[in-house]
Amino acid sequence: MELTSTIDFRPKLIGALRHYNMARFRADITAGIVVGIVALPLAIAFGIASGVSPSIGMITAIIGGFLVSALGGNSVQIGGPTGAFIVIVYNIIAQFGLQGLAIATLMAGLILVMMGLFRLGTVIKFIPYPIVVGFTAGIALTIFSTQINDFFGMGLRDLPGEFIPKWGKYLTNLGSINLATTATALVSLLIIVLTPRISKKLPGALIAIILVTAGAYVLSTLVPGYSVETIGDRFGSMSTDIPTPHGFRINMTTINLLLPSAFTIAMLGAIESLLSATVADGVTGSRTNSNTELIGQGVANIVVPFFGGIPVTGAIARTMTNITNGGRTPVAGIVHALVLLLIFLFAMPLINFIPMSTLAAVLIVVAYNMSGWRTIVGIFHAPKSDISVLVVTFLLTVVFDLTIAIELGLLLAVVLFMRRVMQNTEIKVYSEQLDVAEGTDLTQHEVLDVAPGVGVYEIDGPFFFGIATKFDEMMRTTLGSKPKVRIIRMRKVAFIDATALHNLELLIKSSQSEGIHIVLSGVRPNVRETLVHAGIDHLIGADHICDHISKAVVMANNIAKA
Repeated sequence: MELTSTIDFRPKLIGALRHYNMARFRADITAGIVVGIVALPLAIAFGIASGVSPSIGMITAIIGGFLVSALGGNSVQIGGPTGAFIVIVYNIIAQFGLQGLAIATLMAGLILVMMGLFRLGTVIKFIPYPIVVGFTAGIALTIFSTQINDFFGMGLRDLPGEFIPKWGKYLTNLGSINLATTATALVSLLIIVLTPRISKKLPGALIAIILVTAGAYVLSTLVPGYSVETIGDRFGSMSTDIPTPHGFRINMTTINLLLPSAFTIAMLGAIESLLSATVADGVTGSRTNSNTELIGQGVANIVVPFFGGIPVTGAIARTMTNITNGGRTPVAGIVHALVLLLIFLFAMPLINFIPMSTLAAVLIVVAYNMSGWRTIVGIFHAPKSDISVLVVTFLLTVVFDLTIAIELGLLLAVVLFMRRVMQNTEIKVYSEQLDVAEGTDLTQHEVLDVAPGVGVYEIDGPFFFGIATKFDEMMRTTLGSKPKVRIIRMRKVAFIDATALHNLELLIKSSQSEGIHIVLSGVRPNVRETLVHAGIDHLIGADHICDHISKAVVMANNIAKA
């Protein structure tokens, strides 16, 4: 089958415009303006924290936000830079520079598109929740640690990227804390925290930026000695021109170096965007096309690097703001991008006056909201394996980096999952009599007499490499009985993998060498097709692969009595 016949790409914008009207347009306009205002301080803060300029954060929110809304599979998803990417982006820039970040982001976009084309959108949703909570909490703590320098105005340069050395430098430089900067940060933090108590519709981060920036400007002109570092002090006057698209050189060496980082960006983007979409679906009652969403996210991440942008994904907080303010179609997300564009073109000079300590306060609140500490407390009442996954992922994220955390966290989750399956999968042994209805909902019991010399072994679960080894070991321990016929009952085997096929083939050959017949029973059509494709039917005879246990027992009894 050709790939083009299976492409699942249906942007929600196309369907929304078919039945669009003025009432929806007014609601989308209102929601888009509010979300644009809310996104402004976050785009600036995430850009700076990621190691790029505020204007790059804005460009990412504008272009990425537009493409996610125009091409995505969720009606209310708002895309842009998010806190989850701060750590990985900062580390990539530190190792490979802005050019390396652009290439990694482009590669991540291609990976996301391929995931969507091959319909992997639903698979991503099954990533274990403890992994998501673990690395989200780890990212939150890492973001918090990166803001200490600006929050207290310590003025430290060349901070270590690693978590423990960074805190070591903080603790050895406590004497460099600037009281004016700290006071400014604390006032900003207080405004952000208290604003929702006055009105939940007011964006606390934006209110804090406006009030504190104005206050700091007045104090710096009236009070001698009062001075706090601003965005303009650190980055200079920023251009309000949209960057012209630029290219970059890619070779196999660069691809090999950046592939792990690109994979991390892609996985993180897929998880966060689909998690955001799932939350939005629960509120609006709509249904996200996961594959289209991945393709839309992928296209956004392919385009933004050519304008110097950083990775893009769906943002839960901004998406929920969109919903609560009446946004119901992708038009609201497009309006949000246009609002940011207007601010970028006409109000960017004012951003130069924003204190860096105020942005640090914004990011500390973002980190607190990301931490999900209540969820972590809840998971500590879950099974120990889930707790292990969470703790390991969290520690790997904090102590090492997100790339290692995601890869090892997924590996640990897979290992623990296989362990659970192996523990819950039984291999039963029957002799003399067999109840056909055992293990089913049937109320009428049919007891089959099993002749002497016939052994019945049932695999109760999927027959994959873990169970194959367990089954092989069990068969070796029962070889001393030397039956004439072994019936392997497979009614509950939904699939069989290559390792299980190999072990089954070895068992058949070793049994045949000892004069023992093998009969398979309860084989499902898809499993039978796999067995036939592997040549098992030629090895034992097609008539020895039965679809029901009664047929297998009759055949085995006749062989045993012969």
